[in-house]
Amino acid sequence: MSGHSKWATTKHKKAVVDQRRSKMNTKLVKNIEVAARMGGGDPAGNPTLYDAIQKAKKSSVTKDNIERAVQRGSGAEAGGADYQTIMYEGYGPGGVALLVECLTDNKNRAAMEVRTAMTRNGGTLADPGSVSFLFHRKGVVVVPQEQDGRTLAEDDVLEATLEAGADDINDLGESFEVISEATDLLGVRTALQAAGFDYDSADASFVPDAQVELDAEAAPKVFRLVEALEDLDDVQNVYANFDVSDEVMATVDA
Repeated sequence: MSGHSKWATTKHKKAVVDQRRSKMNTKLVKNIEVAARMGGGDPAGNPTLYDAIQKAKKSSVTKDNIERAVQRGSGAEAGGADYQTIMYEGYGPGGVALLVECLTDNKNRAAMEVRTAMTRNGGTLADPGSVSFLFHRKGVVVVPQEQDGRTLAEDDVLEATLEAGADDINDLGESFEVISEATDLLGVRTALQAAGFDYDSADASFVPDAQVELDAEAAPKVFRLVEALEDLDDVQNVYANFDVSDEVMATVDA
């Protein structure tokens, strides 16, 4: 089981504080704008845009905000920013490896804010390439276990996605995480839809090859660091290679 994924999924479900939800929605809108700029404004012909829109809808981003982001990104409406993707690498408490993916229109601001968040929360930035080799780009689809009054079993999800390229399925408690090669992401997502299964998100993500087990002392320190990074406006995603047992999670949540 991916401890980082389980923690992140649980945390995002609880993100009901207005400020945190507002930040999350702003990042989802930014993602839509960039996807439209890269692949065009038609979701039917732009799978990345389609998935970005679906993810935004799941987080209750309004239809108007979604449509305006598509129009800005596709050039149909003025005001779109020139966003660049930048990846920072670093280490957190307990030797946890971190990849911090930024989408920004100001590289200097992003670098300063990431460095400050790292330093203030027990992390350190690392040289490019010194951490990224611990991760590989994978397709990740999150499927809720409760579907229209029925509870999906892992075998149901596996049967629907195996021929489409699913490599592994992780049980996150309230959802399943379907892992595939990044190139099979669209096929896996389409196979789930064909089987009549809903999904929360479908992303090309960085998945660690091995994980660092965190104890009750290190876990809250790592959580604080990841949350501080995710709170930054320019940070889109934080990938980490930690695992947390249910017993340790219980002490952190207590």
